[in-house]
Amino acid sequence: MFAARNKGRLAMTAAVVGASLALAGCASGDPLAPETDTDAPSDTIVIGSQAYYSTEIIAVLYAQALDEGGFTVERNYQIGQRDAYIPALEAGEVDLFPEYSGNLLQFWNPDTTATQSDEVFAELATAVPDGLQILDQSPATDQDSYNVTAEFAEANGLESIADLAGVDGVILGGAPELEERPYGPSGLESVYGVTVAFEATGDTTVEALLEGIVNVANVYSADPRIGQNGLVTLADPEGLFLASNVVPVASADLPAEAVEIVNAVSAALTPEGLVALNVQSTVDELGFAEIATQWLTENGFLG
Repeated sequence: MFAARNKGRLAMTAAVVGASLALAGCASGDPLAPETDTDAPSDTIVIGSQAYYSTEIIAVLYAQALDEGGFTVERNYQIGQRDAYIPALEAGEVDLFPEYSGNLLQFWNPDTTATQSDEVFAELATAVPDGLQILDQSPATDQDSYNVTAEFAEANGLESIADLAGVDGVILGGAPELEERPYGPSGLESVYGVTVAFEATGDTTVEALLEGIVNVANVYSADPRIGQNGLVTLADPEGLFLASNVVPVASADLPAEAVEIVNAVSAALTPEGLVALNVQSTVDELGFAEIATQWLTENGFLG
C-alpha cells in the first residue's frame, strides 16, 4: 500500500531535508491553510492529530522523521475528538495517529479494569479493531489528573483524591465530555465516595480553577501550567485514571520501515521531554514545525 522514496535510504541530502522541513512548517503552522485532500495517493502515509496542541506536536515529530526516512507524508491535523478520527482510521482515510493508551482503551472497552501502564498496553493490543495496529508505547505520558490550588490543598489537607470525600461544596471543572466519562463525577463517587458538582469549563479549566469558579480541575499531566501555577496534582491510589502513555495507532499495512522510525521517536520521548515541548508551544510560542525540527535534531533523527 505504501512506498518510500529511495527505499532503504534513511538519510536524505541537505537540500531535500530543508525542503521537506519547510513544507512541514507550512502544513502545521498555518491554521488557515486549506484542508488536505482525504483521497491521498496509495503510497502516501496520512498522519492525523487531535485538535490538541500536545498531540499535534507529536504528530509533527512523526511526520518529519518519516520525511527524513524517505516516505511521502500527508498532514491532516486537528481532526477533532475520537468520535471523529477513529472512524477515519478504521476507514483507511488516516494511517497514523498519536494517541494515549488509557483513554484509547476506555474508548474501545469502557468496562476495562486495567489501570497500570503495562496491563493497559497489553489489553489495548487485543482491543484494537481489525485493520489497525498499536505501535510501541512511549515512556512519555499525558493523562488526566485532578488538580487543586496549593491554597485549597493546604486549607483542606488534600494529598489524594480520596481526601476530597471530607470536603463540602466540591466543584469539578473540565471539558464538557468529562461529565459522562468513567473517571468523571460518577467515577469519583463510586471509587472514592466523593460527590461533586460539575462545571463545563473546556479550554478555560485552569483559569476557572485559579479564579475560584471551580475548586478541582481536570488537567492533562503534561500541561506546563500545573508547574507554572504551583497546582497540586492529587494522588490516585485507587486507579480512577488509567495510565495513558503516548502510543501511536496505525494502519496494519504501515510499512515495517515506517513502524521502526515511529517506534524510535516514541522511545526517545520522555515525560519531561513532552512537558518541555509543550512549554515551547504554550510559553515560548514557537511553531510546531520548529519545535519538532529542534527536538529531532537534538535527538539524532535529523542530520
